[in-house]
Amino acid sequence: MMPAVHDVDVAPMDTERLAPFLRPDRAEEFRMLAETGRRRFGGRTVWNVSSTAAGGGVAEMLHRLVRYTKGAGVDSRWVVIDGSPEFFAITKRIHNRLHGETGDDGPLGEDERRVFQEVIADNAKPLLDQVRPEDVVLVHDPQPVGLLPLLRDRGVVAVWRCHVGTETTNECTDDAWAFLRPWVDTAAAAVFSRAEYVPDWIPETRARIIAPAIDPLSAKNAPLDDDAVLAILGRAGILDHSGDGAVFADSDDRERTADLEAQVRRVGGPLSPDVPVLLQVSRWDRLKDMAGVLRAFVDAALGAETGAHLLLVGPDVSGVTDDPEGKQVLDECVAMWEQLPSETRATASLVSLPMDDLDQNAAIVNALQRHAAVVAQKSLREGFGLTVAEAMWKGRPVVGSAVGGIQDQVRDGVDGLLIADPHDLGAFASAARTLLTDPPAAQRMGAAAHERVRDNFLADRDLAQWGTLLADLGVGG
Repeated sequence: MMPAVHDVDVAPMDTERLAPFLRPDRAEEFRMLAETGRRRFGGRTVWNVSSTAAGGGVAEMLHRLVRYTKGAGVDSRWVVIDGSPEFFAITKRIHNRLHGETGDDGPLGEDERRVFQEVIADNAKPLLDQVRPEDVVLVHDPQPVGLLPLLRDRGVVAVWRCHVGTETTNECTDDAWAFLRPWVDTAAAAVFSRAEYVPDWIPETRARIIAPAIDPLSAKNAPLDDDAVLAILGRAGILDHSGDGAVFADSDDRERTADLEAQVRRVGGPLSPDVPVLLQVSRWDRLKDMAGVLRAFVDAALGAETGAHLLLVGPDVSGVTDDPEGKQVLDECVAMWEQLPSETRATASLVSLPMDDLDQNAAIVNALQRHAAVVAQKSLREGFGLTVAEAMWKGRPVVGSAVGGIQDQVRDGVDGLLIADPHDLGAFASAARTLLTDPPAAQRMGAAAHERVRDNFLADRDLAQWGTLLADLGVGG
């Protein structure tokens, strides 16, 4: 079977539903934005192209972008490309090198370019058969970047959105950008999460900075009362709770009952709801350093000292198709955990969340973040880190590495604590200890964190920036 793009079904969300979460002036500006969008994009389709519909922040951002665009009355579609295991091994290599890491240490030469182009060619025909010259296509991350020149040659305005990057350059970043540049150069504009991520060969006139944002109405971020939080985590097998009342609103705003059970590696039965939790939720990716969080927690004996329990939570790796390293990283974390003394192992759990129902997966993450006393994001490298904004929105203080977009979100000592060196396990443990043993300080920082997200990282802001960019490119002018 040859690869072919396939649609991701996203139901529209009335933009007015977002207004109660915004400050009054921002709500009115958002109403005007929706009206302008309907006029400007009438008769056009705004396409989004990515490599997966699940398993990371990019997919979540796209779901939000598409549903509010549709809710504003603009025709919007999201398609996902297919590819071979060899193709995704190459794109994972590019991903790691854009972060300045060697990854699997494999080449990025002519043979890899040939594989890349063959996959893109197979995916291009079904897409180009549908896209019209008056449409707009937003191409997300390195996997589908090869579509850009094909779209340009059809007269389509095509924008590349890069969700990853690093502040410093080295041979790894140079290698990745050399591989990608022939395609990136054909984009009408290139969008990055931070100014520091823009390669120096992209002209200032073609580069834009749009930081990611969260959707307060998604299943991952929508309000949940305390009873629902405990019930959802009880039903998932994470907390000791009956699971009665595990009700949440899904992405189509329908009331549902959570019934998915997570795979939990632990000593003993489910965790008591009274035990304070240090939580990290992320993909099983070496750059997220789940293993480092576990090592820091156990080396500092934080479980015994503070009475806290560490929850390391990631997706079921079989459900994330574009990340071939996930299983290997999870296996490494499991091996480390299994080698711990039993009394230490009892203070930490490894949790894999099912991916076959994305709304239920999101609801479990929502409940976990609301239940946690402190949320960690000890990434070694980070493009932006939406899990940080998600936790902050729920009033949780964050212990994070001062890398990438994490430092754009967390104000050290205000919304949480930042670690200057992400490899410093002692500094991370000390910061986590500070917040776990001082609940009033943690509560103050959590309250500040919520307001920080409300002012800077909600969906209205980046939607407005996208509208401005497309207007500057002459779409609908």
